[in-house]
Amino acid sequence: MSKVEVVHPNHIIHVWDRVKGYIEAGLKRSGGEYEAEHLKVYLQQGAQNLLVAVDGEEIHGAATIEWTNFPNERVAFVTAIGGKMLADKDIWKQFENWVILNGGTTIRGNAFESVARLWKKAFGVESRYIVVEKKLK
Repeated sequence: MSKVEVVHPNHIIHVWDRVKGYIEAGLKRSGGEYEAEHLKVYLQQGAQNLLVAVDGEEIHGAATIEWTNFPNERVAFVTAIGGKMLADKDIWKQFENWVILNGGTTIRGNAFESVARLWKKAFGVESRYIVVEKKLK
């Protein structure tokens, strides 16, 4: 059974080779806002958190989280996710509990419509709004 663990910023360098592929896979759907090496720096600085799904010593997935504080909410924003990080209800519940323990009131992230439908059915997430953009060069 997998469990969710938080990787301390001082230990990012020790697990990076084991999670980089998961992070890169998640970033393929992120719209180009980050590259894996950017997130590695943010994680090492403590600006974002790295959570991993582990079974014993084996890492099955990873997610990066950025906190945003609003007057009425503390949002855990998923900046990258890959592997089996949020693949089942048990892992999702562990993730929710971690967010709550860190003062979070909301989990948010960008997702394609197909993923949003899956997460709505499996975990009860709701679409809050749709983000659209036009790239300016």
